[in-house]
Amino acid sequence: MENVLVFGGTGKTGRRVADVLRSQGRAVRTAARTGADVRVELSAPGTWGPALDGVAAAYLVEPDLQSVRLPGFVAAATQAGVERFVLLSAPGAVHDRHPLFAVEAAVRASGAAWTILRPGWLAQNFTETNWHGHLTTGELALPTGDGRTAFVDAEDIAEVAAAALTSDRHDGEQYALTGPRALSFGEAVDLVAAATGLRARHVDVTPGEYVERQVTGGVPRPVAEILAGVFTAIRDGRDQGVSDGVERALGRPPRPFEEYVSRLRTG
Repeated sequence: MENVLVFGGTGKTGRRVADVLRSQGRAVRTAARTGADVRVELSAPGTWGPALDGVAAAYLVEPDLQSVRLPGFVAAATQAGVERFVLLSAPGAVHDRHPLFAVEAAVRASGAAWTILRPGWLAQNFTETNWHGHLTTGELALPTGDGRTAFVDAEDIAEVAAAALTSDRHDGEQYALTGPRALSFGEAVDLVAAATGLRARHVDVTPGEYVERQVTGGVPRPVAEILAGVFTAIRDGRDQGVSDGVERALGRPPRPFEEYVSRLRTG
């Protein structure tokens, strides 16, 4: 019987978590709105039952920070017999104003074993999100200035999640996950461009300019303002710290950004 549910199983981290677990011979069921083993809509509780049938552990990702619904899913999963949760959260979720604060609280109060992952910015954002679309047009305009952040490899997140899903050694842990050193967005874009052949660069814009560009592109203003605030933290030097979460969880240092880039060259 399948016993590990990977929510967001088609996303940047979820599909990698599923791959790691399957490489270990684990029985895995992926869940997403489309393209996964089972369809799950958090807004449609009727879709939850088939996903949770026979599941002992679950990897959780909140797909919509504007209408958070994972707490209800956590309650249903616990009632269905799920005994362990691994939640992909965010550094800002330690504050009660963050949308994921309530999700973390629900996981901790569930009565099941739990582990919380709080990764920084993913290296794969440069190639697997709309950042890549901007890079293909020649520039990535963000209000980060020369600020630096320690991009974390999604492969590391997946390995930590898989370990936490399959061992009680990580129960009750809250892992901050980063790469081994901080880079500016300019440095990161230059490395990605050199590896992929893209003629792209990072362009600094003001937070106000960034918000207006996002709103023009269809992003709700409150969301654009939240994103601008996160990028401003990088700009101001408040997000350049390196954490030991990967090493504590896996017993090895995190992958450097250059390793991610080298895979772009060979992949």
